[in-house]
Amino acid sequence: MMHTAVTSPTLSPFADSQAQLLAGLAVVDLRVRWAVARARANGLNPQDEFRGLYISDDQITELLGFDIGQHLWSANGHGTHEHGANGHGANGHGPHWPEQIAHARAQWQAQTRAAREVGVRMRLDEMSQAFGLTLTEVEALLLALAPEIDPRYAQIYAYLQDDVTRKRPSVDLLLNLLTDNFSHKLQQRRLLGDNGRLLQTRLLQREGDKEFLAQTVRPYPHLIEFLLDDDQLDPKLEGLARLRPAAQTPLRRLSPEFVSRLTQVYEGLAHPPFFAFYGGYGTGRQEAARQLAEFCGQPLLTANLAAIAAQEDEREELLRRILRDGRLYQATLYLTHWQALLQDGRPPHALFAELLAYPHTVIVASETEWQPANALHRRPVFAISFPTPDFDGRLAIWQAHLGQQDGLDLTAVATYFRFSPGQIEDAIATAHDLARWRGEPLTTADLFAASRAHSNQNLSTLAAKIQPRYTWDDIVLPTDTLNQLREMVNTVRQRPIVYGEWGFDRKLALGKGLSALFAGESGTGKTMAADIMAGELGLDLYKVDLSTLVSKYIGETEKNLDRIFTEAATSNAILFFDEADAIFGKRSEVKDSHDRYANIEISYLLQRMEAYDGVVILATNLRANLDEAFTRRLHFAIEFPFPEAADREQIWRVNFPPETPIAADVNWQLLSQRYPLAGGNIRNIILAAAFLAAEQGQHVGMTHLLHAARREYQKIGRLIDDRLFRT
Repeated sequence: MMHTAVTSPTLSPFADSQAQLLAGLAVVDLRVRWAVARARANGLNPQDEFRGLYISDDQITELLGFDIGQHLWSANGHGTHEHGANGHGANGHGPHWPEQIAHARAQWQAQTRAAREVGVRMRLDEMSQAFGLTLTEVEALLLALAPEIDPRYAQIYAYLQDDVTRKRPSVDLLLNLLTDNFSHKLQQRRLLGDNGRLLQTRLLQREGDKEFLAQTVRPYPHLIEFLLDDDQLDPKLEGLARLRPAAQTPLRRLSPEFVSRLTQVYEGLAHPPFFAFYGGYGTGRQEAARQLAEFCGQPLLTANLAAIAAQEDEREELLRRILRDGRLYQATLYLTHWQALLQDGRPPHALFAELLAYPHTVIVASETEWQPANALHRRPVFAISFPTPDFDGRLAIWQAHLGQQDGLDLTAVATYFRFSPGQIEDAIATAHDLARWRGEPLTTADLFAASRAHSNQNLSTLAAKIQPRYTWDDIVLPTDTLNQLREMVNTVRQRPIVYGEWGFDRKLALGKGLSALFAGESGTGKTMAADIMAGELGLDLYKVDLSTLVSKYIGETEKNLDRIFTEAATSNAILFFDEADAIFGKRSEVKDSHDRYANIEISYLLQRMEAYDGVVILATNLRANLDEAFTRRLHFAIEFPFPEAADREQIWRVNFPPETPIAADVNWQLLSQRYPLAGGNIRNIILAAAFLAAEQGQHVGMTHLLHAARREYQKIGRLIDDRLFRT
């Protein structure tokens, strides 16, 4: 048994948290001692070695003689209460238990107040204040905690419950230890009920599927470690939440002015503010949360709501444990992926109410903006945007990390990749790794490769990623067409000057990206041109077949398009829509509901194109099918004409790799004049001829090319004239 040293008349403050905890256990220890004294005198036979394993007839007879509420070790006399029997033991002799308990409790409280006044931090005291516990609730908590601190109490509780298998207190035992008055016991049942503070705040838990009074009560395991000054979260929150101690952190992604503005909102507030941060990855939301926790002198408790929401059966329980641990450690609460819990743009009412009642700063972080519906909440809600920096901001971040190194084109990287500060840091780390692997200095190519790797790659699940492999020398087009393509590339490159330095960014609300139409027959070079542009700019190229996105079900086409543009917004890639006329056709006169919804799809696509800041290329075989509203909104409309004989001859020549052995009898002029084909068909013929020649162990000659041309004609359904395929 623990000694009641706290009954000393000297009311010196507790030295530390553990001293206060042990003194509190000494107070409830007196209640346990009193219960054992009553049990021995009035109900339980300590000489019976089989006690607790059976119920005898004598015990039943004795139980039938009890009044309602009287238990095995309550004082005889039917219904005595805590101060009955003149405060003596059941045999009329012994210590005055109630008076001794009250005296020890008063001294414990006085020493706690004295320690609090001199600044001693006591975990049990902080817990009781954080949750507003009454003294009776604290004693109930300590009684449930006792077997976890000292295993002797497990044996004592088994003795008092007359059951050797029950070493943890039941609801009934705790109530009997707290009072010997049955009427008072009935009132205190609510302390351990589902709506009681101890269970609602997840300090205590009831176990077992027995009736209420028989259920076992025990504290959550990590609370014991908390009371013993160990900082750890509930094990159930592992991988879902993290507690960071209060510490000074340098500013990397935020300006001192921005942090100062954040902390100024605390002035004059009755309650700590509620912040709603919204922005993308790496924009500084977490850094701002750390700065606020540091300002408040509190640890930061971060929880991933997306991971919690995925555990539907335990979601509410996990959230309650997070709120409990936040109160325990007096932490600033930082909840990420807030959008995972929003329902129609609003948070669950019960959860939001609990967050508003949380006594410390609350920060919720999402990718999109939201506002609470109830304007009458007592707590201010500050919605703060963390946007991706503009070109000047991005360039400054690149330069801050890399300086002015010779040979690094940081302007180009900042132009093409709309990165957050965090993404820039990630890309720089990856670029250094690429350079180390080669054993060479860092290059611009490393920065571009790393930036592409750190762009959103989810778009590859919705579109085909094309690895750029062509150059300007590989494509054969009229001079004016080539000039237009080069002008497109220059438009992308010069956006920082035009939109930034020259102020056009303020003049344009939408349409800051670049959109172009490539019109021409199949095989005339539309996809190759997009490939060349992507390689020239150092960007990824994603090819989207629009015909696969169109759905007969109302609203599905818009959903498909929304997914494409949403992922593309963070991919820093060129979007190449093939078969564009499948949806970009002329808007028809509304004759029925189908026409109306088809026009809605087109209008929706127009809106998404205008809001998109990247490069969008639309490819169509039939320009006449396109709606004028689209062509009006396009920055470029480029025709890819069917190649003339001279162009075809050049296409025949440039499509042979330098390593390919070519026979002397190959007549480029004859091939270009005899076969009026587009570049795509010519490439197919050349490749097929190469396989034929390789099989025969020969150089690629006219025989192979003519045979391959016949096969291509057969494939595309052209009329076969044998004279065309003879030398």
